[in-house]
Amino acid sequence: MTTVAAYAAPAAKAPLERTTIERREVGEHDVLIDIKFAGICHSDIHQVREGWGEAIFPMVPGHEIAGVVEAVGPGVTKFKAGDRVGVGCLVDSCRECENCEAGLEQHCLKGSVGTYNAVGYDGEPTYGGYAQKVVVAEDFTVRIPDGLALDVAAPLLCAGITTYSPLKHWGAAPGKKVAVIGLGGLGHMGVKIAHAMGAEVTVLSQSLRKKDDGLRLGADHYYATSDEKTFQHLAGSFDLILSTVSAPLDFGSYLGLLKTGGALVNVGAPEEPIALNLFSLIGGNKTLAGSMIGGIQETQEMLDFCAEHGLGAEIEVIAASEVNEAYERVLASDVRYRFVIDTATI
Repeated sequence: MTTVAAYAAPAAKAPLERTTIERREVGEHDVLIDIKFAGICHSDIHQVREGWGEAIFPMVPGHEIAGVVEAVGPGVTKFKAGDRVGVGCLVDSCRECENCEAGLEQHCLKGSVGTYNAVGYDGEPTYGGYAQKVVVAEDFTVRIPDGLALDVAAPLLCAGITTYSPLKHWGAAPGKKVAVIGLGGLGHMGVKIAHAMGAEVTVLSQSLRKKDDGLRLGADHYYATSDEKTFQHLAGSFDLILSTVSAPLDFGSYLGLLKTGGALVNVGAPEEPIALNLFSLIGGNKTLAGSMIGGIQETQEMLDFCAEHGLGAEIEVIAASEVNEAYERVLASDVRYRFVIDTATI
């Protein structure tokens, strides 16, 4: 075991504090990563505060990890010391079920293992990226292309793949009209990626406060959802709507913005249940769907796509000591658009 410094929440809703954790020894097919940057995802806040249910403490959050390979096990063939790599939301799965074999490790039928707040197949809890180093199986490690700086690449390991996967699956492309609900950590990457895929992109946000940013990031149009006229003006407009917000919405109203046969895909995960009148789905043969990150192969594909198109996250780099303040600022929508921890400050 190797002792490394980390930032952890000792209990639910408690402030994060500096501590030390144990990382396993590098096994046959493991990669030891010197973490350089770790993104702060809204999911981290949900889990630290047990918004999604009972959690495991102490908790070291962080599933947007970018770093450099320090050492590899003797059986590793994909990576070597010095390689630039990333780790996203998963660190293991059974690798044998039909979903794993199809590259859908996030939907492993035995149960995928999260990067933190999870228990591995060895029975030990997992600890995330708010730390100096991590040991991960090579099969759950991805290569960060040279065209992406590590700091702007870190958020792609969650925010990037979470938006890339549904945009690709639901056909964002030239000739398609795509709306992104929310211009935050997820939404700003959704705008960038949908634009790069060639779609006509509209941002639907509570206000016009971030309009200039939205247009700069690739949106063609920007509307305030607080204005009732927006829903009248845009009725029946979109082939695809991607909802990135983590608060309950009036999905009936948003479904009214879809064309016949359109889809509203939700990647935000509100803590509260929603109510839905099913007539808003039946009329127009519409789809209300969900999407959860992506598999390892698709995550690598996303990174390559982002490098090809020059897409990195819009970030604010912070010291680890600022993490609790950063959490409050995320909840206040006071970040444009992703906090990234410089792990050298841990």
